[in-house]
Amino acid sequence: MAETLEIRGSQHRVKIRNPLAVALLAFITLGIYHVVWWYKINRELCDFGDARGRDLGHSPALSTLAVFPGFIVIIPPLVTAWRGTGRVKQATRMAGREPLIGWVALILYVFIGIGWMAYLQSELNKVWRTEAIPLAGQVSMPALDEAMPPPPSSEPEHTASPPEPVSPSEPPDLESPGPGQS
Repeated sequence: MAETLEIRGSQHRVKIRNPLAVALLAFITLGIYHVVWWYKINRELCDFGDARGRDLGHSPALSTLAVFPGFIVIIPPLVTAWRGTGRVKQATRMAGREPLIGWVALILYVFIGIGWMAYLQSELNKVWRTEAIPLAGQVSMPALDEAMPPPPSSEPEHTASPPEPVSPSEPPDLESPGPGQS
């Protein structure tokens, strides 16, 4: 389930989505969810840009039309993917986070399209966790950075030393007479 947040300083809402779910839904619905998802993230980026006084796109509808039916012409989806990835990169910089890696996004887009979607969504989730607040009455899930276990302590562990080897006793004398023998 997606978590809805509100961009600080505005009334606009964004969603933190599971990147794996985004990729799988696009695959299962034969690309229909990709079109819906593309519109939604472009709308969120546009709203985020407006809230920060920056240009992160003007028309999510045009970006979506470039995906469908633009795929018939081949070029529009490539252009909108390039520009959309650039907008996500710019949003990560605006949030003060390390921007996504462009060549990784390109390789994912070319070879594993749904991997590209998951990568963009995971980067957007980081931006939204930094730049948005939970809605009233909603508890925010911890960010991945917060859920990590603490680092191991720097103190060396004291281990018990292995037991001292016991010196072997002399083997029993088999030739000595036992009790009652002479």
